Amino acid sequence: MESKQIPVNNEALAALQELINVVAKLRNPDGGCPWDLEQTPQTLTPYVIEEAYEVVDAIKSGDKKAICEELGDLLLQVVLQAQIAGEHQQFTLKEVAEGISEKLIRRHPHVFGDVSVQSVDEVRQNWEQIKAVEKGEPAPENQKLTSKLSSYARKLPPLTAAMKISQKAAEAGFEWENIDGVWDKVREELQEFQHALAHETPSEQQAELGDLFFSLIQIARWYKLDPSEGLQGTNQRFIQRLQKMEIFADRPLNDYTLDELEQLWQKAKTELSK
Repeated sequence: MESKQIPVNNEALAALQELINVVAKLRNPDGGCPWDLEQTPQTLTPYVIEEAYEVVDAIKSGDKKAICEELGDLLLQVVLQAQIAGEHQQFTLKEVAEGISEKLIRRHPHVFGDVSVQSVDEVRQNWEQIKAVEKGEPAPENQKLTSKLSSYARKLPPLTAAMKISQKAAEAGFEWENIDGVWDKVREELQEFQHALAHETPSEQQAELGDLFFSLIQIARWYKLDPSEGLQGTNQRFIQRLQKMEIFADRPLNDYTLDELEQLWQKAKTELSK
């Protein structure tokens, strides 16, 4: 099957080349930016994560201008990583682009080859089979459960990883018979966390806190809720209420008593509920 060739967008290519040139100049030891010259792939890692989250936030907002800007910030991180790698003769942006193009073609044989598919599930199955072959791993159905779970734990944010780990373990049969067992587990972990806070070391307290979080994520899974979305919503509501409190206040918040702050909080909460 021949792929339809898309006309070259010379303006887009020119804009991308301009970005590459700008980044190269920032990284030039002769007249470049001291901050950019200090960066390494490791020091830039937090920015990659931050910019990805900001892209997601912009998409959720529906603000096209913000989406465009945040995608640019994320693209900058890709170009920066490739620039630094190129300086050390590791790989270039050209290899990055070629690699992802080749991967997409390999993993979409129903588009670029002669494979026929009847459903989205078949597309996913083919993708996983091809991915396993690429990595020299057993077929997905023959992989050990722990190898999949370890990958989630390494690569995903903790809340997302915990949900994926929980889902895959449940699919393998590691599951409660009913929701009552899940609630019992939450209560058990809460008691163990409280005991650790009173009697155990900080490392043990940290471990018990993690266990409590993980048990709450089981509740979210059973009720088909997204813990990351839930926490993000709480963060936003908390900030919105504080903003209202600052509007209502006639002096800095730290000048108020706890009772006065509670009154402002309730006023802000009522105002926002309207």
